[in-house]
Formats: sequence, structure tokens, C-alpha cells
Amino acid sequence: MSRVLVVDDEPQIRRALVSNLTVRGYEVDQAGTGEEALDLAAHRRPDLVILDLGLPGIDGIEVVRGLRGWTTVPIIVLSVRDSEAAKVEALDAGADDYVTKPFGMGELLARIRAAERRHGSAGDEAPTVVTPDFTVDLSAHMVTKDGAEVRLTPTEWSLVELLVRNSGKLVAHRQLLQDVWGPGYGTETNYLRVYMAQIRRKLERDPAHPRWFLTEPGIGFRFVAPAPDPSD
Repeated sequence: MSRVLVVDDEPQIRRALVSNLTVRGYEVDQAGTGEEALDLAAHRRPDLVILDLGLPGIDGIEVVRGLRGWTTVPIIVLSVRDSEAAKVEALDAGADDYVTKPFGMGELLARIRAAERRHGSAGDEAPTVVTPDFTVDLSAHMVTKDGAEVRLTPTEWSLVELLVRNSGKLVAHRQLLQDVWGPGYGTETNYLRVYMAQIRRKLERDPAHPRWFLTEPGIGFRFVAPAPDPSD
């Protein structure tokens, strides 16, 4: 685990966290609002998120819910809210841990290491998805077809990755737009039509009659993984 996203509206706390994490070898991105946090998470793909709840704009709880719509990244909440109700709400929304401010840096670093261990042993999504037409290697950020790498643009890859990681699930237009283009998007379905057409031309055997990347008219898209071989 190498990239951490720090989300807090207090610059001095962000500076302290960035300094302590950087000196320990982490790459750190930082955000001061919930909107910025969701945008950075979608584009920078952090390995762990440290999140304050009291943010301007989108509240921290909504950030947790937004992240949990598409990723299992560990989320450690760092908040002055010390009531049991606040902790329960954050954990129920999908946070992995809760640290109350003021906090000791040693304790927070220990919580980070614990989250790393849990996440590393939890068996995240299958790193490789194989279809008869192409193979998606999630860990290498690469698609191959007929033994050769398929050149995808960063936006095309982001869409493929999001759909493959949600294999079998309907992913709504709004979620795709916000996760790939940012929280300011939500109605630009023409973007999705253009990019999904490009992805199908590159990956589907018959782009006009897709087998893997399906459209749910008026709602969203779905990646359909191949059925397991009963002989395995």
C-alpha cells in the first residue's frame, strides 16, 4: 500500500498528516472538501483514505457512501465527533475504523498498518478477469486481446475497471459519470455512449451486439462476466 488520500478541512491537520506519512514512504494526496475528495479518489485511486466527517459541502458520511459505491479501499475516519451514534453511523456507512480527535500520531499509524493487513488478507476483487474475447488485468491496469495489449485511453480504462470490479451489477449513469469524470457530472450520458462505443469496438467480438458490456436503457451499464467452467 503506497498512496493515501487525506481529507480534512483544517490545513494544519493536513500538513501534519502529509508530513508524517510522506516521511514513512507513502505518497499522499490531500483534499479539503468532500467534492474534491471524491474527485481525487476517482482519478488517483488511493490505497487508503483518512477522512474527517465535518467537511464543507458534502459531509464525510456522504463521502464514505460515495466511495463505497465502487471501491473497497480502507477508510479511517478522523473526527472530533466522539459520540457512539456518530461512530455507528460512520461504520454503518462503510468506514473501516474511527479515530477521535485529538489523536496520537503513533495510534493513527498503527490503525493504518492494521487496515493494510486486513485489506491485504481480505482477498480483494479478482486481479484478472478472463473472457473468451479478452483479458482484464486489474492489478496491471491492462487489457489484452489475442495475445496483444489493447491500447485504452485513461477514460476508457477507468470505465472498464469500474464495470469489471462491479461484475454482474448494474452501474448507473450518474455513478459512472461522477466516478470517472468527477462529482460535477451526472447528466452527460452522451459521454458514456461515445466511450462505451469505443470500448466495444476495441474489445467486443461483435460491437453491434455486445456480449460483455451491456446497456440497460435509460439506467446504466453492466459488465457480464463469463460463467465458470463446470469442469473446473
